Amino acid sequence: MIRSELIQKIAEENPHLFQRDVERIVATVFEEIIGAMSRGERVELRGFGAFSVKQRQARQGRNPRTGETVQVEEKHVPFFKTGKLLRDRLNGLDDAQGSAEG
Repeated sequence: MIRSELIQKIAEENPHLFQRDVERIVATVFEEIIGAMSRGERVELRGFGAFSVKQRQARQGRNPRTGETVQVEEKHVPFFKTGKLLRDRLNGLDDAQGSAEG
């Protein structure tokens, strides 16, 4: 699903909201997640998962085309860990099975 499909689905399920308001809501949610992650904060959406930032250390890499050794700088990368509810749904478990196997 892409952003425009998400906006369309939310708009269809909430006919009392204007399309432009739904677009603004979705944009605001994404901006807040991005802002929090850029500050190094963790963002947790219960039942869905958690977004965080992992730091990758500088290292020696290799250019795959030439085989030449290159220096790869330290960088920060986004990381997503799924929540239990999402994992259970993806694996076809309902709430009763998921909590019993816990």
